[in-house]
Amino acid sequence: MHPALPIHYDFSLHRLNTFGIAANCHAYLPVTDIAMLEQVRCDPALASLPRLVLGGGSNIVLTQDYPGLVLHMANAGIELLDRTDQRIQIRAAAGVPWHDLVQWTLDHGIGGLENLSWIPGSVGASPIQNIGAYGVEAGDLIDSVRYFDFDSGKIVTLDRDQCGFGYRDSVFKNRLRDRAVILDVTFGLPVQWRPNLRYAELREVLETDLALKDAAFTRRSIEDCSAVEISAAVIAIRSRKLPDPALIGNVGSFFKNPVVTSVVRNRLVARWPGLVSFAQADGGFKLAAGWLIDQAGWKGRSIGAAGVYDKQALVLVNHGNATGTEVVNLARAIQTDIQARYGIMLEPEPLLV
Repeated sequence: MHPALPIHYDFSLHRLNTFGIAANCHAYLPVTDIAMLEQVRCDPALASLPRLVLGGGSNIVLTQDYPGLVLHMANAGIELLDRTDQRIQIRAAAGVPWHDLVQWTLDHGIGGLENLSWIPGSVGASPIQNIGAYGVEAGDLIDSVRYFDFDSGKIVTLDRDQCGFGYRDSVFKNRLRDRAVILDVTFGLPVQWRPNLRYAELREVLETDLALKDAAFTRRSIEDCSAVEISAAVIAIRSRKLPDPALIGNVGSFFKNPVVTSVVRNRLVARWPGLVSFAQADGGFKLAAGWLIDQAGWKGRSIGAAGVYDKQALVLVNHGNATGTEVVNLARAIQTDIQARYGIMLEPEPLLV
């Protein structure tokens, strides 16, 4: 016999979402192993419920009470799988906090994930969203993802190509959204590490930040900096620009940076010469959504207790007791305004539940 599942009913999710929105779910299960998922699938009552997989709760906006079963990934463990002259393979469980994994690699002298430091959430969420920052995306470093398939009851492994990674996108957000529960992620990191300093802001901090200088940053070239120093610079930047969810509820960047054609970008630049954009490999341009929102005058504005962060227009915040409805209303008002001003429809990054 299987042990009884530790199901909690009418469970509060208030402390399990970084926006700090008060909402309950019908049933809640902290998942520590595959056997628990197999039990859920074989239980007619549980299997018939809608399912929401929860990691760090940093990429969802709860708009109401959830009428189904929340599977909260709580499995743990990081292991070194293989090391060759070229690559290091590391596997991390879905329930591991993302920054804990980054710190683990740095503690073991392994570079590659440092540009993704201080991103909230769990390892299991990293391939779903294909998280990225400062010139690096998780999908570039993921070798494979293992998941439990609720349709078949099997454990499936997808390699990088099968994951369909795109800008803040993957098969786990689309085709596999309602059937896959990610169990662990395997990363392939380089032995011959080189710093990724593509972003000017990161280079500037490495060159001028006093905290790094106090840490004996005395080299002649930032090209000689270590992965640990890059991580510290990224943390310094994120700490200045983004509010701490423990103090101000938020999910980080709320909208994706829109990608447009060169024709659209040039048309916008002709009218707004200060437009912030980044050339893409395919000839298109990624626009800075935060710049668009800031120029439209939204920084610091609120609807109810939901507001736009006064230090970074791309971040929506909970000023105290914001409801999911207030957050959605604010997001939609911004979308409508940006569409009217620039002809650009902003797409939210978090999942609206």
